[in-house]
Amino acid sequence: MSGHGQQGNNRDDGQQPQPRRMMGRGPHMMGAVEKAKDARGAFSRLVRYLGDYRAHLVVIALLTAVSSLLALAGPSLIGVAIDTTIITGDLPGLVRIAMLLAGIYLFSSLVSMASGWVMAIISQRSLKKLRGELFEHMQTLNLAFFDRRMSGDLMSRLTNDVDAIGRAISQNVTTLISSAITLVGILVMMFALNVWLALASLLVFPLMVGLTAVVGKRTRSGFRDLMAEMGSLNSIIQETITGQRVVIAFEQQESVNRKFDSSNETVKKISVKANTYAMLMMPLMGILSNANIAIVAGIGAWMTLQGMATIGLIATFITYSRRFADPLRQFSNIYNSIQSALAGAERIFEIIDTVPELTDAPDAIAVDDFEGLVEFEDVDFEYVTGVPVLKSVSLKAEPGQTIALVGPTGAGKTTIVNLLTRFYDINAGSIRIDGTDIREIKKDDLRRQLGIVLQDVFLFSGTVMDNIRYGRLDATDEECIRAAELANADGFIRRLPKGYETELSERAGNLSQGQKQLISIARALVADPAILVLDEATSSVDTRTEIQIQEAFRTLMKGRTSFVIAHRLSTIRRADRVLVIDEGEIIERGTHGELMEKRGFYYRVYMSQFKGTNGGDLEPISLTPPEPQAPQIPPGRPQMMGHRPMSRGGHARMEEIVESFVKKGATTPKAAVGLEEHGLPPKLAVVLP
Repeated sequence: MSGHGQQGNNRDDGQQPQPRRMMGRGPHMMGAVEKAKDARGAFSRLVRYLGDYRAHLVVIALLTAVSSLLALAGPSLIGVAIDTTIITGDLPGLVRIAMLLAGIYLFSSLVSMASGWVMAIISQRSLKKLRGELFEHMQTLNLAFFDRRMSGDLMSRLTNDVDAIGRAISQNVTTLISSAITLVGILVMMFALNVWLALASLLVFPLMVGLTAVVGKRTRSGFRDLMAEMGSLNSIIQETITGQRVVIAFEQQESVNRKFDSSNETVKKISVKANTYAMLMMPLMGILSNANIAIVAGIGAWMTLQGMATIGLIATFITYSRRFADPLRQFSNIYNSIQSALAGAERIFEIIDTVPELTDAPDAIAVDDFEGLVEFEDVDFEYVTGVPVLKSVSLKAEPGQTIALVGPTGAGKTTIVNLLTRFYDINAGSIRIDGTDIREIKKDDLRRQLGIVLQDVFLFSGTVMDNIRYGRLDATDEECIRAAELANADGFIRRLPKGYETELSERAGNLSQGQKQLISIARALVADPAILVLDEATSSVDTRTEIQIQEAFRTLMKGRTSFVIAHRLSTIRRADRVLVIDEGEIIERGTHGELMEKRGFYYRVYMSQFKGTNGGDLEPISLTPPEPQAPQIPPGRPQMMGHRPMSRGGHARMEEIVESFVKKGATTPKAAVGLEEHGLPPKLAVVLP
C-alpha cells in the first residue's frame, strides 16, 4: 500500500471484493457429540477395554470357580458331621472333618487372593488405556470445546470418573463371578439334597430380584447427578486455587467460601440421596434373607418331626439359605457400584465421542516451510451463532512485514490471530498462506511454522531449559542457550540457583512477569517460525526489563512475517502496516505517519493519549475513546493518580519535565486544568484522559 491510509475499506490489496465462499463450519458448532450411551451401551464399551486380557480373565474365572466350589463343600460337611459324628459321639471322626474343613477354607482363601491380585493388574492396565484415550482425545479437540467446559469438570472426568470405573472393575469382576458360581452351586446342592426344601428357599427370590432392579435404577440416576455436581465443585476448587492471589488481594475469601459452601451443600444433598438408595439394599436384603431362613427352618422342623429329614440336613439347608442371600446382597452392591461406574463412563464417553471440529482434510498437504505471505479475504467469524465478531475482514502481509493490530478491547484483534493459527475455523471467506488456504494444510505443519508469544505467558513445571525447548523438542542445549541470549534471558537465567536446570514452580511462580515473558520469547526463537503472532504484554515491569523485552521482540521479528497485537507506541511506529480494528472491522490501515496525516479515528485517539508527552518508546497506547468530560478537581491540594500530594521537590521536578516537553515542541493540551489556585507553579497541569 502506498500513499495515505485508507479508511473504511476492509480490503488491503486494491482488488474488488470477491463473492464470499462459505467454507467449513463455524466454531459455534463445538463438535458433534453422540447421544449419551444407555447403561447397556456404556457397559458393553467398558467390557471392550478388558478384551485384550481374555486369557487373564479365563485364569481369573477358573481360580474364582475353584475357590467358590471349595467353599460350597463346607455346609454339606457340617451336615455330615452332625449326623455321623456329633449325634453318635464319634470325636475322632469330628476332628477329621474339622481338619478337612479348615484345609478347604484355607486353600479357597489363597486361590481367591491370587485371582484378586491378577484382577487388580488387569483393571489398572485397562484404566491406563481408558485414561490415556480420554486425555489424548482431549488434545485433538479445538479451543471452542474448552471455551465451553469448566476445567475442573474435565479434571473430574479424568480422575474421579475413571477411579469409579476402576473400583467397579477391580472389586466387582471376581465378586460377580464368585457370586454367580455360588448362587448356581447352592441351587444345585439344595435341589440335589431335597427338592421341597429347595423350593421353599426360593419363595423370596422374586422379591430380592425386584428390589435390586427398582432401587438400582434410582441409585444410578443419583450417582450420575453426584458426579456432575462433583465436577462443578472441582471447578470451583481449581479456579480458586489458581486465582488465590486475586482472592486475597480483593479480600474475597468470604465470597469464595459462600460459593464453595453452596456447591458443597449441593454435593452433600445429592450424595445423601444417592447413597440412601444404595444403603437401603443391605437392610432390605437382610430382612428378606432372614425371612427365607425362618421359612426353611420352620418347614425343616416339620419335616424332621415327620421323619422326612435329619437334623444335619436341616442345618445344611439353613447354612445354604444364609449363603444363598449373600450372592444376592453382593449382586445389589455390585449393581450400585456398576451404576456409579456407568454414570462416570457416560461422562467419559461423552468426551471421547466428541468429534474434533478442526481436522485435516483427506487431501491436506504437507508444508515444510513458508515464505510468509499471509492473506485474509472477506473473513467472517462468530464465536456464538448470530453474534458476529469479524465482518468481511481482508488484509495482506508480505513476507517479512510487521503488521500491528490496534483497537479497543473486544474489537477483534485476538480473534484475527486465533484464526491465523487455526485455533478456530472461519465462517466465511478464506485465509491463505503463500496462496494456499490454511484449511488445505496439515494442522501440524501449519502450527509448526507459526510462533506464538502470548501476553498471558504460561510456563510449565520443569526446568527452564525444558520450557525453552518446548518450542522445538529436538533442539540442543546450545540452541536453547543461544535463543535465550538473543531473547536477553541468558543473564538472569544464569543467576538462578541452578541456572538453566532450575526447577520452575507451578505456573512459574518463582519468576517475575518480565522473566517469564523473556523465556517465552526464547521458546519462540527456538521454534524458528516463518510467521510470528505476538501479543505485547501490558503488565507493569521495571524499565530495564521492559527495554530488554522490546529488544527481544525486535530480534524475534527480524526477517519474519509478524502480526503484533500492539500496546506500545514504539511497536506501532516500527510496523510496516497498522490495522485499526473496531467492532470486528478494519476501519483504517496504513503506517503510523499515514494514519496521523489522515486525521481519522487513529489520529483522534492518539492525540487524546499522547499530547503533552514525548511519545516515548515505553508509553502504552489504548485505543479506547476518551470520555468527553474531564473530572473535576476538588478544592484543596490535588491528589494526582491516587498518590499523596507532591512535595516542593516534586513540584520542581514536574516543572522541569514540562519545560523539557515544551522545548521539544509539545503543544499545550486542551484538556488541562491550571493549578495556580492550588498554590502550584503556573506551568504545571494535570493532563486529563
